[in-house]
Amino acid sequence: MSIYHRSRIGLKRAYTLIEMLIVVALLGIAGALLIPHLVHQDNLTAQAAVRLLIADLSFAQSDSLANQEYRRVQFLQDAGGNGYGYCIVRMTEADFDLPFDLATADFISDPLGVVGEPGRYIVDFRTENRFDGVSIIISNFDGANQYITYDTLGGTIMTGNLPGTGGQIQLQVQDVIYQIDVSPFTGKLTVTKL
Repeated sequence: MSIYHRSRIGLKRAYTLIEMLIVVALLGIAGALLIPHLVHQDNLTAQAAVRLLIADLSFAQSDSLANQEYRRVQFLQDAGGNGYGYCIVRMTEADFDLPFDLATADFISDPLGVVGEPGRYIVDFRTENRFDGVSIIISNFDGANQYITYDTLGGTIMTGNLPGTGGQIQLQVQDVIYQIDVSPFTGKLTVTKL
C-alpha cells in the first residue's frame, strides 16, 4: 500500500463548517415558521369549530329543502348554562312549541357517522380533542330561542310559521371569540372575529 492510501484510511469523516451553518439556518427558518402557529393554536381551534358549525347549519338548511321537512338546530347547554354543542332534529308544526327533550328528539342521521350505524346528529365539543376548550357563549335566535328552525324552502321560521328574525352564535376558545350572525328569513351566515 502506498503512503497516500494509508493516510486517507486513517481520516475520519466530519461535517464541514458550511454544512453545520446550513443545518442551523434551516432549523432557524423552520422554528420561525412553526412558532407563530403554535402560539395561535386557540385561534385555529376556534376557526375549526366555526367551520364545522357553519357547515352543519348549511347542511340543516339544505336538508330541510331537499326533504321538504322542517329541521331544527338545537343548541345544547349543561346544567350550569354553559353551551357545549348542538344537534339537528326533524320537526313538525305540532312540535314547534314543545320544549326540547334530548331523550325523545327525532334526530336526523349523521352522514359522517359510523358506516352501517346511522347515528344521532349531535356535536359535543367536550368529547372531541380537536375542539378542546371550545364553548358556545351565546346562541340566541328569534328573540330568546336556543334554536334555529328551517322550513321546507330553506328559510328560517319561528313559532306560528312566521319568518325568523335571525340571531347570533358566539364561540369562544380562551380569549378568541367568533360570532356567526344568521340573517332574518334567508338564514344567510356571516362570520366576524371579535
